Amino acid sequence: MSNYFVTIGIEIHCELKTKTKMFSSAPTSFGEVANTCVNEIDLGHPGTLPCVNKHAIELAIKACTGMHCVIDPLVRFDRKNYYYSDLPKGYQITQQFFPIGKDGYVEIDVDGEKKKIGIERIHMEEDTAKQFHKETGTYIDFNRAGTPLIEIVSRPDMHSAKEAAAYVETLRKNLFYLNVSDVKMEEGSMRCDVNISLSADENTLGTKVEIKNLNSIANVQKAVQAEIERQSALLDSGEEVEQATRRFDEAQKTTILMRKKEGNVDYKYFPEPNIFPIQLDAAWIQNIQDHLEELPDARIERFMRDYGLNDYDAGVLVADRAMADYFEAVAKQTKETKKAANWIIGDMSAWLNKNAKNFETIEVEPQALATLIDLISKGEISGKQGKVVFEEVMLGKDPKQVVEEKGMKQVSDDGAILALVNSVLDANPQSIEDYKNGKDRAIGFLVGQVMKASKGQANPKRTNELIREELAKR
Repeated sequence: MSNYFVTIGIEIHCELKTKTKMFSSAPTSFGEVANTCVNEIDLGHPGTLPCVNKHAIELAIKACTGMHCVIDPLVRFDRKNYYYSDLPKGYQITQQFFPIGKDGYVEIDVDGEKKKIGIERIHMEEDTAKQFHKETGTYIDFNRAGTPLIEIVSRPDMHSAKEAAAYVETLRKNLFYLNVSDVKMEEGSMRCDVNISLSADENTLGTKVEIKNLNSIANVQKAVQAEIERQSALLDSGEEVEQATRRFDEAQKTTILMRKKEGNVDYKYFPEPNIFPIQLDAAWIQNIQDHLEELPDARIERFMRDYGLNDYDAGVLVADRAMADYFEAVAKQTKETKKAANWIIGDMSAWLNKNAKNFETIEVEPQALATLIDLISKGEISGKQGKVVFEEVMLGKDPKQVVEEKGMKQVSDDGAILALVNSVLDANPQSIEDYKNGKDRAIGFLVGQVMKASKGQANPKRTNELIREELAKR
């Protein structure tokens, strides 16, 4: 805990899920050979002109809508001028003056408490190239140059490391569910810069320090907490916090100085002369909004309402969209939706983790799991037998076929079970005596003996009931 009032704002750069660049036809493929996914427009060659990617605008509208932003139907771009080796044109095309979305919010949940975090603006721009610093020199891969981005700028509404992490996680899930981005932070398709200031006075902002390029939700929380502690220590000792850009060192669990800020850089913004303002059709915008994908919070509520799940199970499923999709496919095949959730969250997730697989690559048909669940629910096999069948199902076998091959089908016929019960009772008079003397554990022993005699095929529940009925007669 800090003795100071903490103020946090976050800027997130998110690459859009398009097949081509923001202003060119070059592909946006990740992991390709360096400098093979770039063309003359991305490199700013003389005589080339940008052409706006319509799909990128569509994805930006989806993001703005999902975050309750006011959308500007007149799309305008600006030039941000600076000279750096990762910027081949010497300028970046962005939306400095007229962002496509503004005045939005998302709702986060921290320890069960809901809170709205304001979003100041969402604007479109192109990404820069990527630099690699090695002993032999600095190398540049231009594949990323020109990739469509949205930058999401929050209001300074967060006041703890937990809130910052919850905000980034909420945005990540929303953008993924909206199919706006693959949000793979480890690949750089979602990058996070955090601004933190501490002050003794709640109404006065302290000196802002920026932490650049945080690449995981866990590191957002760790970096923010480390910076709060660093600034608190400085203020406690009477020192001043200097405005600077820092990075998080995961090994040392602290932030490291990158550069001090002497003042604001003058980027000499002006309207992009090669892209005229584009008036978006209102009906086109409305059609995008009318077909917006279901957001995570809405899906959680629907899972609780339609499938009778509790908030925990619904939250676990929805946290992984592929898992939630698989659950819905199973739920269409069985009425035992709660049991389906338990199997998917428990045994199936554990099996996939153990075998280095996930729900995006799962090969087991939803119908197979639904059939297994129904076999257990109808008493055709026991829960214990179900675990054995499950292992075979995960290898691609049909559950009913496994039951037949292993001779597992339970005997539920009262006549057949009753014959076994009486045979066991006749062979165990001491257990009958124990039961009559109040020792209920004798029931468990007798059930076990019947199950043994039936080679595990007698219905355990019906066996228990018939044993009690017969004991009452003796």
